[in-house]
Amino acid sequence: MLTGLTILAIGFFLGMRHATDPDHVIAVSTIVSREPSIGKAGLIGALWGLGHTLTILLVGTAIILFNVAIPTRVGLSMELAVGLMLILLGILNLTGVTHWMSERFSPAHPRVVGEHVHVHEHGSKLHYHWHSHQPKSEHHAESLAAPGWLRGPFARLGMFHSLRPLFIGIVHGLAGSAAVALLVLTTIHNPRWGVLYLLIFGVGTIAGMMLITIALALPFSFAGSRFAWVNRGLVTASGIVSLCFGLFVSYQIGFVDGLFTSHPNWTPQ
Repeated sequence: MLTGLTILAIGFFLGMRHATDPDHVIAVSTIVSREPSIGKAGLIGALWGLGHTLTILLVGTAIILFNVAIPTRVGLSMELAVGLMLILLGILNLTGVTHWMSERFSPAHPRVVGEHVHVHEHGSKLHYHWHSHQPKSEHHAESLAAPGWLRGPFARLGMFHSLRPLFIGIVHGLAGSAAVALLVLTTIHNPRWGVLYLLIFGVGTIAGMMLITIALALPFSFAGSRFAWVNRGLVTASGIVSLCFGLFVSYQIGFVDGLFTSHPNWTPQ
């Protein structure tokens, strides 16, 4: 029992270490670069870690309990997905599409159809009223209910900002699940302890990524609107790094590891 608890403790810290992998940090930096709030950055890290943990548990459990073997090309394709995702994140950041999508799918407030809007709170419930000060028009023409996502646990982020890091974490989990599962198979021979190790590893990854996103958000929070040019430079830099690293990863997997050749070679890492 003592040895098992020791292994689980090591798994937690290895999970925190796993969160610091370059592709992980670069991917979340493209999100955090447009999020100056430190608290929201921590939530983004937690959502990324949750998505990563879900995939690790699903794929890792299948490997540990059912001896599922992942073919070489499938494994390389899962890792290629990370490179392609980094390229996409970089392009979206550099072109401003990320900002547009954020405003389009997760606005800070509902669409205003009058001349101006007022926010009221009655009985701890938030209401939006728009005014149309025109002749013979009703002063409060319509009362809009608060968006549904404001009542959820991630109301501070909105639907788009919540799903994006979750999806990115899922893709990263696909790329690393095989390596983590193989590590468990070589060190833990009890399947139940192995699955528990994966869960603790995931919790460590969530904690590590929360710390990383908070640290990444600090310079953006400091710059804010006072140094807009610094903020724009950091956003651009994160997009360029993501694009270049994504191209490097894709080339490494596609041609060096041989996914696009007749002799692929895959070593889970």
